[in-house]
Amino acid sequence: MQIFSPLRPVITCLALVAAIAFASTATSHAKPLNVVATTSMIADAARQIAGDRAEVKALMGPGVDPHSYRQTRSDIAAMARADLVLWHGLYLEAQLEEFFFDLGKRRNVVAVGEAVARDKLLSHADYDGRFDPHVWMDPKLWETVVYAVRDALIATDPDGAATYTANAKAHVAEIKKLTDYMASVTATVPEKSRVLLTAHDAFSYFGRGYDFEVLGIQGISTESEAGLRRVEELVDTIVEREISAVFVESSVPERNVRALIEGASARGQDVAIGGTLYSDAMGEPGTYEGTYIGMIDHNATLITRALGGDAPEGGFQGKLAAGS
Repeated sequence: MQIFSPLRPVITCLALVAAIAFASTATSHAKPLNVVATTSMIADAARQIAGDRAEVKALMGPGVDPHSYRQTRSDIAAMARADLVLWHGLYLEAQLEEFFFDLGKRRNVVAVGEAVARDKLLSHADYDGRFDPHVWMDPKLWETVVYAVRDALIATDPDGAATYTANAKAHVAEIKKLTDYMASVTATVPEKSRVLLTAHDAFSYFGRGYDFEVLGIQGISTESEAGLRRVEELVDTIVEREISAVFVESSVPERNVRALIEGASARGQDVAIGGTLYSDAMGEPGTYEGTYIGMIDHNATLITRALGGDAPEGGFQGKLAAGS
């Protein structure tokens, strides 16, 4: 059965995939596994679990928007040679979906986000029958994805099962501590201030998990356009509810948020930028914010402090960069 995709250019490169896959020989796992992940969040999970048993490459780095990402020729070559390809699914990598279904006929490809139970997913406002893919915003849901990464690694490299199992358990234990921290600090935000207004609707799982009303200028996908009417509606909301802070995102241009601020200012409501949140990508590699734990710690701490709650400047582990 053919899977619907809005664009078909990805198929033009499948001949390259087939050629490389045909040329590949069986991989000896005496050397590290070659793992390719689409998003930095999935890549971080794979690194935490695999340790030195794998070399992990993330296709989408800091500031990259997965909703609109299109693979390069070098990406295709990397995935065709990989022992394991991990992608999110849930229509996050919308432009690549058909490509991954075809690649999966030739290579070891796993959509780890699809492991989250359907009854725990939020509906997708832009596409009927699909779900909001931003499950990493609620660490409780992300635990399921971590276990899916573990299982994919074990299936690829059974000899490493003990290592993968132990590392996944340790990583999930840290995520649970982060969850407790988030619940504690976000609870200090005053009731009237529990409105999270961002560039696009990526934080609904965070909002559901920690009792915030979430408003996005754009929809769940950044491919959806923010019309003038939507901006005007949100300006009305800012003024009526006296919202004092809105947030930009590291992977989404600021122009729509700036328009909101200007619109509210023209009506006498001062609004500050509460800071930059990590939505669809983590921070720079090698930094604390360049890990999943650091990314979510940054978001929860920044949101809490900007909206009038009480959270330590250094965050969950005291590792946040000053002023982040």
